[in-house]
Amino acid sequence: MPPADKRQRKKENARLAREAREAQLKKRRRNRTIRNGAIAVGVFVIAILLISWLSGGKKKSVAVSPTSTTSATTTTTTTPVPTTGVTATIKTNQGTIVLALDTKNDPIGAGHFVTLAKAGVYNGSRWHRVVKDFVIQGGAPGGDPTKSYGHSVVAELPKDHYPVGSVAAAKTSSDPPGTFDSQFFIVTGAQQGASLPNDYARFGSVKSGMDVVKKIEALPVDASSNPTSKATIDTVTITEK
Repeated sequence: MPPADKRQRKKENARLAREAREAQLKKRRRNRTIRNGAIAVGVFVIAILLISWLSGGKKKSVAVSPTSTTSATTTTTTTPVPTTGVTATIKTNQGTIVLALDTKNDPIGAGHFVTLAKAGVYNGSRWHRVVKDFVIQGGAPGGDPTKSYGHSVVAELPKDHYPVGSVAAAKTSSDPPGTFDSQFFIVTGAQQGASLPNDYARFGSVKSGMDVVKKIEALPVDASSNPTSKATIDTVTITEK
C-alpha cells in the first residue's frame, strides 16, 4: 500500500475512533441526566408523602400551659344560651362545684360547654391533670386525655388573663387561640393565672365550691400531674334562669 494511502487510512481510523469516543461520552451524559432526573422525581414524591404523613398525625401538647393532648379537628355549632343566669353544677367525688357561665362575654365558649354538658360528654369523666397553685383540668371524653370530642369551636378570648376561679378551655399548643374541644381547666393560682397569655377561651368562673376545687388541687399526683387518688366528674347539669 502506498505511503499516502497508509497515512489516509490512519487518519480515517483516528477520526472513527474519536467519533466513537464522543458518541460514548454523549451516551453516558444522557444516561446520567436521565438517572439524576429520576432520582430527583423520586425524592420529590417521597418528600410529598412524608409531609402528608406528618401533617396528618396527632399534635403533641406542652406541659407548661393548660393544654389538651389531642388536637381539635372540626368545628361545630353551639347551643344558643341566655346572656345571663346560666350555671353548671359539677358533681364530683370530692364535692359539688357550681360554675357561673359567662354567656355574655363568651357566648360561643359558654354555648359549646352547655352543648357538651347536655349531651353527657362530661358525665363519668375525671380531673386528669392537677398542678398546685395553677390549675385543675378535666373534661376529656371518658376521662382519657388522649381522646378528643372532635368537634371544636373557636371562642372569644379575655383581655385580663385568668383570675383565681376562672374556667377556661384547654387546647393544644398548635391550635388557634380560643379553640375549645372539650377539655377545660379551673385556675387555682393567682400568679400563674395572671401570667397566662390570653389564648384560652374563658367562659365562666366558680360561683360556689372553690373549697372543693382546692381539695382536688391538694390530691397527690404522679410525674405527669395525673392525680393518684380518685378525682371524678360524675355529672354536669346546666341550669338556665
